Parts: sequence; C-alpha cells; structure tokens
Amino acid sequence: MSGATTAASGPAVPGTGPLPPGATIGILGGGQLGRMSAMAAARLGYRCHVFAPDAGSPGMQIAAATTVAPYEDEAALRRFAAAADVVTFEFENVPAATLAALAPLAPCRPGVEVLRVCQDRVVEKEFLERAGVPVAPWRPVRSPEELEAAVAAIGLPAVLKTTRMGYDGRGQAVLRRAEDAEAAYAALEPKPLVLEAFVPFRAEVSAIAARGADGVAAVFDAVENRHRNHILDVSLAPARVPDAVAATARGHAVRVAAEFDLVGVLALEMFLLPDGTLLGNEIAPRPHNSGHWTIDACLASQFEQHVRAVAGLPLADPARHHDAVMANLIGPEGLAAWPRVVGDGRLAAHLYGKAEARPGRKLGHATRLLPLGSLADLAEADITAGL
Repeated sequence: MSGATTAASGPAVPGTGPLPPGATIGILGGGQLGRMSAMAAARLGYRCHVFAPDAGSPGMQIAAATTVAPYEDEAALRRFAAAADVVTFEFENVPAATLAALAPLAPCRPGVEVLRVCQDRVVEKEFLERAGVPVAPWRPVRSPEELEAAVAAIGLPAVLKTTRMGYDGRGQAVLRRAEDAEAAYAALEPKPLVLEAFVPFRAEVSAIAARGADGVAAVFDAVENRHRNHILDVSLAPARVPDAVAATARGHAVRVAAEFDLVGVLALEMFLLPDGTLLGNEIAPRPHNSGHWTIDACLASQFEQHVRAVAGLPLADPARHHDAVMANLIGPEGLAAWPRVVGDGRLAAHLYGKAEARPGRKLGHATRLLPLGSLADLAEADITAGL
C-alpha cells in the first residue's frame, strides 16, 4: 500500500473554511523548510509572509513579504499577525511564548501545545506513551544524584541528552562506563537532562502524517533513514521493512497527530528493533528532512500537505508514483557536489540558497526516482549510485 488516508480522527476545528486564493500564510522561521513550504503555497495561490531574525534566510528569498525581528519583539509580532490570515512555523525551536502571543491575534496551526510538548524531551516521551507509542526506557535527570539513580535503573550503555534544543546529534553524550557520567553531566547544557537506554536498533524509520482542520489524516509511506555524523544522510522511500512494520509506523504517526488534535504535518522518528518492534524517538511537528522525497515522488509533497492543512483545504492523496532515494547535500563537500548533481538528468536537484557552506550544514538535497516496487530489489551498492 502506498500512502494512506483515514477518516476523521478527532474533532474538527470549528468555523474553519478554506482560505481564499491570495490569502497570506505567516511562517515563523526562515530556513529551508519555510522556503519549500512557501513554494508549495505559491503553487496553490497563496502568499507567504516569513518572520525570522535573520535577513536573507532561505525562506525570505522567495516570500511575498518578510519581517526581520527577534521572536520576542511583541510589536513586530502584532504587525505580523495583522498581515497574516493564518500562522504556522517551520521549526520547533521557535519560542512557545511567541506562538502564545500570536494565538489571540491570528489562527495558529499547529497550536502552542504542540510546541510545548516537542520542545521538551521529557514531556514528549510522556506524550508518546499516552498516545500508545512505545519508547525506550528513560529517566529524567535533574541532578548528579538523579543521574546515578537513572544509570542504576536503565543500565549502560545509555544516552544522556538535553531536554531542549538538541538536534542533529547536538546536546547528547553516550555513556559507556559509569565514569563517563560526571563529565557528561557537567558538559551538557541546558539542564535538566534525560537519560535514555541505548537502543540496539536495526534501522531508523520515520513516517509523516498530515491532518486537516476537518480531522481527516493522510500519511505518507514510511521511510528508512541513514545518518552520517548524526545528520540525516539518505532516506529510502519506501522503507525496506515488512508490510506490517510499515503499517505500524504509519499508524503511530496518525495516532500522534490525532492525540495532538494537530492541524498541519508532523514526522515521527522511530527505532526498528531486531524483533520488529518500533520505538518512538522524536516528534517533529512540521515538514521533515526525511520527507523531502515527496516533492518529486508524490502528487503532493509534505509541504503542500502542510499548506493544505493550515489553509483549511482538503488533503491530497499521499500515494507515491515512484520509489525514491533522497540524499542530503551537506557542508562544503555537498556544495562541491552540486555541479555534478544538477548536471545529472536522472536526479531532481534542490539547493536552498544558504549563504555559507559550513560543515554539517544542510545546503540542499537530490532525489533519484525509481519505478514503483524496484527499490526493494536494488543491491546495496546500487542504492546511492549517482548521489
């Protein structure tokens, strides 16, 4: 089964008709996710107004209007809300207080509760458990004494993480020996922290679900993700896992969206264990790097689904028309590969317009399209051929 749409999975948002063509979608954040969301919005006849602290950010380069201001600038936020028919965000580290300040002034989709949950790993894990998604054993860590008790309860190896602001491998340390704990606790900021059991996973799988204002959900096929230096390197769509595992992954993503009463798109990252169990890892309440393949392999991308949801439009069919392999272009090495990638007529090439090619920075991506059903038969050496 390629993609899936479900009936209403919770209450609809009251009084929500579709935004008319020409309406303005306000986007908090100016990164590449905002850029690609604005491009999808333009395809549907909407304008986008990007609010971010950095002038010339990727999203601002193609937005119809921009506001350059700190997220805490209340006067700028009021002007932004007055200019937007609906507000969304492109990354979850926008301060929750910013969205809370905007909520009385303009519809915010997703809402502030989604940010509150996803900005704190402890709250996020409690949320996943409440939604029926199993997670690895974990303990909150607010002091060296709590860390000692958590290590005793969970065992080693384990991963010590910040509860806030960590991404792409930042804000975490692997504890392999009891002697590692003191230095790791001292080095990681901000506190409090969380200790998680080290999971001997077979693969990382993610699924992206969209949920509209009417409560209808649509979920893309689950994908398999491969990382390099803790940064997503390659995504394979669909994931090369048993059908039952793929269906479970999609079901988990839909349940999380329903538990949030989400209007928008979210990605759920999961660990696949050798016995076929999926453990929830992180929620990204916006379009996600592992869904970039949808731009070229589906009728409507994850970005269009997000725009459709926040604008009150019906969701599109999430089915694939191709299998796909997506590779990130990261840092100076990725930029150096751009002439080859853009010159290869077999690849769909995307560059984000970032001014500086810093190490570890995602500068673009390339997607290779394959006939439906063919990815499963590719030899390992052929999966990333040409990427």
